[in-house]
Amino acid sequence: MHHSSRRLARELAVQFLYAMETGPSRDMESCLAVFLSEDGFAAEEDADEETREYLSFLVRGIWARRLEIENSLRAHVTGWRPERMVAVDRAVLKLAFFEGFLNKTVPVAVVISEAVELAKEFGTDDSSRFVNGVLGKMSRLFEEEKMRNKENAAEPPSLSTDR
Repeated sequence: MHHSSRRLARELAVQFLYAMETGPSRDMESCLAVFLSEDGFAAEEDADEETREYLSFLVRGIWARRLEIENSLRAHVTGWRPERMVAVDRAVLKLAFFEGFLNKTVPVAVVISEAVELAKEFGTDDSSRFVNGVLGKMSRLFEEEKMRNKENAAEPPSLSTDR
């Protein structure tokens, strides 16, 4: 898939998630249909078929697992109260978490740099630093967890030899 298609899909996903969160609560699928329609936002941005497909994949995946994503962010980030956070930062973090930690189709380093760019583009002056800090911390925690799981798996059961 073309890099620029993915970048545009991510930009659109952040805007869609932001709109879903800040607007009146509506059905996600019908909102996505409008967003992707000929008069919709994605059409204005010249999103091609590939971009639209990746956008749909991202949005549906994040939406389906949004509680799990929020709970994970809450658990990993001290002082992370979703309701206190800038809505754009929240959308960027959900996207990054889904792509890099849940779906794992994109390397974490790429996810972090994309998220920082998105935060610069759509967020406040502090957004990119905040997003970078949160994702950096999460990636370290996930690495530690992976190492622990490997160590536990690698140890053979201890056999008692003193019979």
